[in-house]
Amino acid sequence: MVQGWTDTPDDTGIAQSLNTMSIIVYSLIFLLGVVGNGVVIWVTGFKMKKTVNTVWYLHLAVADFIFAAYLPLNVTYKILGMHWPFGKIMCRLNTMVLFLHMFASVYILVVISVDRCVSVVWPVWAQNHRNMRKASCVSLCVWILAFILSAPCFFFRNTEKVFEKGKILCFNSYAIFDNYELPSVIQMQRFRHQAMIITRFFLLFVVPFTVIVSCYAAIIKHLKRNRVLASKSSRPLKIIAAIIITFFLCWAPFHIMSLIELVKFRAAAPNETLVYVIAVGNPLTRSLAFFTSCLNPLLYVFMGQDFKKEIRKSILNWLETAFQDVEAHSHTYSKTEDTSQRKDNQI
Repeated sequence: MVQGWTDTPDDTGIAQSLNTMSIIVYSLIFLLGVVGNGVVIWVTGFKMKKTVNTVWYLHLAVADFIFAAYLPLNVTYKILGMHWPFGKIMCRLNTMVLFLHMFASVYILVVISVDRCVSVVWPVWAQNHRNMRKASCVSLCVWILAFILSAPCFFFRNTEKVFEKGKILCFNSYAIFDNYELPSVIQMQRFRHQAMIITRFFLLFVVPFTVIVSCYAAIIKHLKRNRVLASKSSRPLKIIAAIIITFFLCWAPFHIMSLIELVKFRAAAPNETLVYVIAVGNPLTRSLAFFTSCLNPLLYVFMGQDFKKEIRKSILNWLETAFQDVEAHSHTYSKTEDTSQRKDNQI
């Protein structure tokens, strides 16, 4: 028996609709995420002048890009009707990359919020202590922490062949043993699953959201107190509001669904309503959370005037080079044709 695999509800019609919805959404996220974050990596990594902010945006874009690049595996899994043809290692690695992205991107957003707060509230200290070397070290620490926190996902994932359907499932296996029917193994699975849900809820939502809201509350308070800054703060305040609302709307449903799953596991008797809510809600909330990989470039980078200016400059340079190449090719072609015609006339 496969434990922890509740990707689709029993109702075939709803299951197919959810599966189709996931395929479309994941494909859209893949396209937007790869293109959007690819542009951010290209501009912040190779075009813009290196600053502390570009270091944050570059690492955020790398996290989102890696996640988006792995989505075709999940799309294939859905298209094949929950059949995983890529092997056990890729099953584990795929899930680990998902949570590596979650931890890395969320904590980089936290770092950006703290950095902005320090820069606004304590500008003199920030000017003396903020530099690229420290920003790179902080980013490296975030990646190491994200790797450590996502590592259990690699071990708590497994594949199993369902002989009746001839499919291989990629599913959560918190027991790490093959015999799932033993009472002690089932109890251990439940304990580890509950521990993972609670840990993720606090480390991926409660703590980051609290820090982000606190930082931007301090920024707003400081802007309102300073008359000069207050007159220029309408745009920053709108961006701040957009960041907080987006973070909450994208991540809150995902973690609420995890808590509902925790309630289901702690229930004394099976609850069909909870099972159905989780089966329907998981694909929806997961898709919403995944959309952050597309929204991050818009919220944190594309709103910046320097970034938009560099994008326009790069596109214009690229178009100018392309047109010059075409013009040079046309000129060369015309000269060749003219020379050829002269030789023909001489003959």
